[in-house]
Parts: sequence; structure tokens; C-alpha cells
Amino acid sequence: MLIPKKNRNEIFAYLFKEGVLVAAKDVRPTAVHEDLNMPNLYVLKLLNSLKSKGFVREVFNWNHFYWFLTNEGIEYLREYLHLPEDVVPATLKKKAGENFERNPFGGRGRGRGGRGGFRGGRGGSRGGRGGYSGRSAPAESAAPAEAAPVAETAQ
Repeated sequence: MLIPKKNRNEIFAYLFKEGVLVAAKDVRPTAVHEDLNMPNLYVLKLLNSLKSKGFVREVFNWNHFYWFLTNEGIEYLREYLHLPEDVVPATLKKKAGENFERNPFGGRGRGRGGRGGFRGGRGGSRGGRGGYSGRSAPAESAAPAEAAPVAETAQ
């Protein structure tokens, strides 16, 4: 499909700036893309072309297309739009002052309260369940020898 160069450049610039693009599956000639104010058909066909070249990854859900730039797509759009290497899409930028180490649920690590794995991370070598694993206790965790009852032998 022939897409005017002005519209193509605008779509590419928006995709590179955001790193992701969303469009409804609406191919009617009167349908207009919400963010770009141009025919939705232009957006669908241009991103379909980029998908076939491997420059974007497509997800379709609830009658909407979601396209995500790949590393190859970032390189292609940088070259096409004549952008310097230090310009990156918004999806690759870290927000200022955002601390990724801090957990909103308290504690450290993943999930709630710093517990690893699913619901506390039981099993494996981590212990869980207070060290009880259902197997017999190892020798070093047994009671001391003087506390053990002495069996008397009859002679």
C-alpha cells in the first residue's frame, strides 16, 4: 500500500519515541488513529510491514494490535530517521529517581515480603516449614549423646 511519506515519517517517529504502538483492528477508510490523527489503515499496514521484516513484535488482544520495537527495529528507525546513537525509545529509558531495589511490600527480593518463589518458596534446599522436610533429621541436629536414653542390656 502506498503511504504518503509525511505520514510514514510521523508513524516511525512516534513508534521510535514511545517504543510501543497500539491500534484498533479497524480497517474502515473513515477510521482514524487516536494518537496520530491519520487513517488507521496506514498504521496497520505500515506496522504489518515492519513485523514481516522482524523490526517489531506484534501482540493481538481484545481487537487491538500492540507492537513493540525490537533491537533491530531500533537500529533501522535510527538509520531511517537520522537519529544519533544516544537517543533511545521511552521503553528503554530509566525513570529518574526510581529505585528498583526497593520492594513496595517490604523486605528484599521478589514477591511479597521478600519470600522467594511461590507462596514462601518452600521446598528445595531453602528449608521452608521451619527446617522440617518430612525426612529423618540429620545426625548433627539430633539430641546430644548424654540426653539420649541408655538402653540397659540384660546379661
